[in-house]
Amino acid sequence: MDAIGLSGVGYTYEDGHRALRGIDLQIKKGEKVALVGPNGAGKSTLLHIMSALYMPTEGELEIMGEKVTRKVAEKARLSVGFLFQDPDDQVFMPRVWDDVAFGPNNLKLSADEVKRRVEEAMEAAGIKGYEDRAPHHLSFGEKKRVAIAGVLAMRPPILLLDEPTANLDPQGRRDLVNVLMPLRDKTMVIATHDLSVAFELTDRVIVLKRTVLYDGDFRGLVERPEILAEARLELPSVPRLMERWMERTGRKGPLPLTIDEALDMLDGDDGRR
Repeated sequence: MDAIGLSGVGYTYEDGHRALRGIDLQIKKGEKVALVGPNGAGKSTLLHIMSALYMPTEGELEIMGEKVTRKVAEKARLSVGFLFQDPDDQVFMPRVWDDVAFGPNNLKLSADEVKRRVEEAMEAAGIKGYEDRAPHHLSFGEKKRVAIAGVLAMRPPILLLDEPTANLDPQGRRDLVNVLMPLRDKTMVIATHDLSVAFELTDRVIVLKRTVLYDGDFRGLVERPEILAEARLELPSVPRLMERWMERTGRKGPLPLTIDEALDMLDGDDGRR
């Protein structure tokens, strides 16, 4: 059973703008997927459909093996945790504790179970000790982690993250990656412009431009410069640097995608001199 399945999915807004067309995707349980593409590609719209917040205007959506209709959409949403791009859309209670506990409280869980979930989620999100702090006094990155804690406290099997590292400074970006990296038991779809984050956190990449331009691994994507150009994507600094170095030295072979791969290639090159 797939975590998420889309068949012939399209979406047209009420003003007639066609955001998506012909989306056929299956995302397996536990899979880590990057959703990339230019501004206006439909990434956020697709995440909203995957979370059953929007109903597709064409095609069918399944979540955890069940076809999603308006009648069952509310139930389907319990399987999905959605991290919005702007944490101010998600963090609104007077105390961090209250914010993280909001979802579990609405599930009518016992006080002990709510406490357990909140403590575990805050620990996982790296905000232990923030319980009595006011969210509006936190940095943007700290608010993101509060929002993630609120999602984790619901214990959804599927996480959908809309530009999780957008507008973060380098340390805030690293903090957030460190929060997401251990969540190996979750199915995760990350919409992002940042291919370096995608390289770190995911194994599969879907390039979207209203329809799917590419679906595969990163190695295959870097070998498709026409797709990168059409989607206005830029390789991270390591493969970009190694691409230039290979051009200058005439070195042939697969382009290194990570620091370790680059060091292995450079060490091998030094050994032949």
